[in-house]
Amino acid sequence: MTSMRDIKRRKGSIESTKQITKAMKLVSTVKLQKTKERAEEANPYFSYMYQTVKAMLARSAQIDHPYLTGRAGVGTEGSTDTGKNKTGIILITANRGLAGGYNANLVRMVTGDTGKKDEVLLYTIGTKGRDALEHFGYPVRHDASEMFDAPAYADAAEFCKHVLGDFTSGEIAGIDLVYTHFKNTVVQEPVRMRLLPVDCGQAEADDVTPMNYEPDEEEVIEKIIPLYLSSLIYGALMDAAASENAARMQAMDAATGNAEEMIEDLTLQFNRARQSSITQELTEIIAGAQESLE
Repeated sequence: MTSMRDIKRRKGSIESTKQITKAMKLVSTVKLQKTKERAEEANPYFSYMYQTVKAMLARSAQIDHPYLTGRAGVGTEGSTDTGKNKTGIILITANRGLAGGYNANLVRMVTGDTGKKDEVLLYTIGTKGRDALEHFGYPVRHDASEMFDAPAYADAAEFCKHVLGDFTSGEIAGIDLVYTHFKNTVVQEPVRMRLLPVDCGQAEADDVTPMNYEPDEEEVIEKIIPLYLSSLIYGALMDAAASENAARMQAMDAATGNAEEMIEDLTLQFNRARQSSITQELTEIIAGAQESLE
């Protein structure tokens, strides 16, 4: 049977842990309010940007540009291009843990939806995802984990240059973005979306507005696609930051609740052990008294 001293020591340890998880929950709650506001303010712009670019390209005549059709020579027979089968994955995770399944879900999305490791190049933002996938043997081409804690559009644009440079040089044949979309405080959804080549889709049947480019199609595409890509990456960073704080707040709330249940159980065990000890002492006293009377 566990001694009262051991129960008391364990109870004290759990109470200390509870104080930590409760404090982390409060910190995450405060951070969530700020990051949630930024994400909700930014999301309409980035969503509209995404839909506008797709609609614009869908209403255009067939444009033969690598950003839209893929690089010339990619996947063609006899091509010796080392990047013809590689997909560049921009992975946005957190720099810290204790956020439930936030980071693990994104890592599983990459490992589960991706083919061979040598067909992937990773562009990571967040040390948790980077370290996990490096452990699994996935190659990391570029890392900018410092961006996650203080995201800025200029940093997203600089990060975009690295990815686009590898795309245009033939290192990779396509670019995917993997991050966590913030729906609300309770629900955060891991998402994987294709960024390049741009899926132009089809224009709506009643939308026959012609699209003209000045000075020409190629120059406009060269300018607008990097802006489009940088905007989506920055928007994903806003979403990911809010999702991380929401996930950590929920995880710490659950941990605090579990600690309270364990403390209640240990308190009950301690009281039972104490009662048993008192009963034993009384029994010994009574037995000793009876012996002395005899």
